[in-house]
Amino acid sequence: MAETALLQLHKSDVVAIALRNLAQGETVTLGDEKITVLEDLPKGHKVALANLAQGDNIIKYGSPIGHATVAIARGSHVHSHNLGTNLSGKLDYTYQPVSASLEPDANSLAGFFEGYVRENGDVGIRNEIWIINTVGCINKTAERLATIANAKFQGDVDGVYHFAHPYGCSQLGDDLTYTQKALAGLVRHPNAAGVLIMGLGCENNRIQEFLPFLGDISDKRIQFLQVQGVKDEFEEGLEKITQLVHYAKTFKRTPVPVSKLKVGLKCGGSDGFSGITANPLIGAVSDLLIKQGATTFLTEVPEMFGAETILMNRAKDEQTFEKTVHLINDFKDYYARHNQVIYENPSPGNKDGGITTLEEKSLGCTQKGGHGIVQDVLLYGEPAVMTGLNLVQAPGNDMVSVTALIASGAHIVLFSTGRGTPLGGAVPTVKISTNTALAEQKPHWIDVDAGQLLEGQSMSNLSEELYRLILDTASGAYRTHNEQNEFREIAIFKDGVTL
Repeated sequence: MAETALLQLHKSDVVAIALRNLAQGETVTLGDEKITVLEDLPKGHKVALANLAQGDNIIKYGSPIGHATVAIARGSHVHSHNLGTNLSGKLDYTYQPVSASLEPDANSLAGFFEGYVRENGDVGIRNEIWIINTVGCINKTAERLATIANAKFQGDVDGVYHFAHPYGCSQLGDDLTYTQKALAGLVRHPNAAGVLIMGLGCENNRIQEFLPFLGDISDKRIQFLQVQGVKDEFEEGLEKITQLVHYAKTFKRTPVPVSKLKVGLKCGGSDGFSGITANPLIGAVSDLLIKQGATTFLTEVPEMFGAETILMNRAKDEQTFEKTVHLINDFKDYYARHNQVIYENPSPGNKDGGITTLEEKSLGCTQKGGHGIVQDVLLYGEPAVMTGLNLVQAPGNDMVSVTALIASGAHIVLFSTGRGTPLGGAVPTVKISTNTALAEQKPHWIDVDAGQLLEGQSMSNLSEELYRLILDTASGAYRTHNEQNEFREIAIFKDGVTL
């Protein structure tokens, strides 16, 4: 057991990660060296590999994750009590492009899935009806209508869904615009064969105010209902959904190239293994998808802080680099406007799992982007126009960032977690555990166990397995646990006062 108790990620690292709980006084082997642990060390946490002076940089992943706030002895637990961030304020950046590319590889893996080709050429992986309400006042009305419609049309479509939110009224300016852009992204989403846009009638986000955000729309695919303007909203709503169901039934699954697939990349409830197992696995699969011409999305902008130059220098050109700089600095300005500490991260759960500083979290988080060149930077709710790796403007909050990925067009979200979460977005959400213990404890939450990477499974084999699971999910052969559990939610980014 001793030889597998610690993991050093990079030869220059001055810390190693405990692969199991270690007891004070226990001696473990790392390579040719023996290390005596000076205090109890929880699984996933860091131990010092050398004596460190106060102020010394702490190196993990081959990069600084902060500095020693006191002298640290070899074998000591390295965490919040003796490790502090190096980050502060806004930075100036210089474009230093790296020479990297993911060459197309059409023959390496299956290049097709079974999808629904919509009239405008978009592709969906589910044939659902969505009810999108313009205002939160009618959440329960939409919920009840979805329940009635599901009972009536069971088997005709993949389901009738509504997504509760509290917004659309008492909002002004950019705050209202965020709501409108997010909802418009859901309306456009091709997993919905038909959409009923339901308004109340007196809200700020009235249907007529919402229409400009939708762009070109199909009369067959979208219906409208203002509930204040009808006698029986359930009768009227069911009639409109009936029309949408008839339209949806005209679509059948057909072979579609993987290049049409759009996949969101997300982590939540991260732990000390996130940057070692699940996030690198997601990055490897992102690379496989991009080689097939597909599109992947990386978000959680505040969790790029400290690792942002890695992404900036992978920008395809200087214009994309500048857009990435603005993406980072605009979020720092957002924190400053609300008098919040820019680097107040990680969360308590992250720290319990072994993550100490934002640099450490970010260096693990950004691995979900694999080695892809950053092709574009999307504002909140903006649809993708470029294939390959796209950065999306959204915060780290799990449900808000998942919704932003979907609003930009993600058919599927790959979601890594070390602490565990049952949440699911409006689209299939593949939950990937960073450790086997979580997968065994919560099999009804977790779809893939990336902890196998610590138990002898190769990255190549596991990434190909996940790639095939993505295609099975896209083809309807696999339903993710969030679908099976009917855990489907949205959350909208808020920035402003509520009247």
